[in-house]
Amino acid sequence: MKRKKCFEHDEQWHEPPPWEHFPHRHEFRRPSRHWRRRPGLLLMRFLVGFGFVALLLLGGMAVFAYLLSQWFGGGRGTAVLVWIGGISLALALPMLAARLALGAYRRIAMPLAGVMDAADAVAEGDLSARVPVPDHGPDEFSHLALSFNRMAEELQRADQQRRNLTADVAHELRTPLQIIQGNLEGVLDDVYEPTDEHVSATLDEVRLLTRLVEDLRTLSLAESGQLALVWETVDVAELLADVNTSFSGQAEAADIDVRVEVQGDSEQMAVAADAGRLDQVLGNLMANALRHTPRGGTVTLRAEPIEGGVRITVRDTGEGIPSEDLPYVFDRFWRGDRSRSHAGGAGSGLGLAIARQLVQAQGGRISVQSQVGQGTTFAIELPTS
Repeated sequence: MKRKKCFEHDEQWHEPPPWEHFPHRHEFRRPSRHWRRRPGLLLMRFLVGFGFVALLLLGGMAVFAYLLSQWFGGGRGTAVLVWIGGISLALALPMLAARLALGAYRRIAMPLAGVMDAADAVAEGDLSARVPVPDHGPDEFSHLALSFNRMAEELQRADQQRRNLTADVAHELRTPLQIIQGNLEGVLDDVYEPTDEHVSATLDEVRLLTRLVEDLRTLSLAESGQLALVWETVDVAELLADVNTSFSGQAEAADIDVRVEVQGDSEQMAVAADAGRLDQVLGNLMANALRHTPRGGTVTLRAEPIEGGVRITVRDTGEGIPSEDLPYVFDRFWRGDRSRSHAGGAGSGLGLAIARQLVQAQGGRISVQSQVGQGTTFAIELPTS
């Protein structure tokens, strides 16, 4: 009896829905309101309150003028004069106060209302909300609006990266799982015999999954600052020699010349780093260089002292990276050629992202320069202490 397959291999991958569409988020949302109405409501409340106070003042002064004229035996004309004089004096200060209040409303209340409404919108899941930067008023409110907008942009960028990561991880896991499932179902359904070839192919996919999960774990720990590092004094010249030895067989098979160039003595080439993690970074850069360098090409490992540290470069004479792709080479799951598969020699797309995090965790920085058709150079700068 044949086993029922869990899913068809030609099933198309769909990116998961945005996080704000999940039902559980709606349970915590406040009642929606248009944030632009708040300044108008504040102005309406101010006008109503001021009008009410003005009516009380007019009526009170009329009663006071009448009583005062009666007390001193004056007539209606005296009462009118007293009322006009009292109203003039009584309204002078309130009108001045009203002018100051309107200025304060425009300079303080309106910017604060915009910030509060934008904050409510962000809390409700609208990460595109921004605060208009006031062109008048204290500089502190302009700084507040700019800071809020930067925060909202970072939140929006982080949310988009989270969505992309979720979709990319699911896509990367799905391909080997399909192969594993297909091989195992084929054996159970007697489609083919469990030969060494089929078992080996399945085991290769399991190893691919293991490496992907381990890479994700390393990247997560490095990004959160929780990656354990073994600090020691590392001789960069010896490290480059070890990397050259490790890849000599692969380079010889690909007919690629690997050169090691070291400038400076052993004291200048000593850095405080994690030798294992630094070897992992250089190994990834070497693997990429050999993969993208044609037969007869050259890969150069170079180390030289710089002010306060050591610079290590990995330069190849390969195909190069287009200028429009350079800003993204250290992003997770980035590949210059999206059609290239794992079987075609491409990695998981995490190697350079891990390399950047490992270098930064050791107080260094990594950069890349490239020209199409002329090769690529990755540079690592590490402090000596």
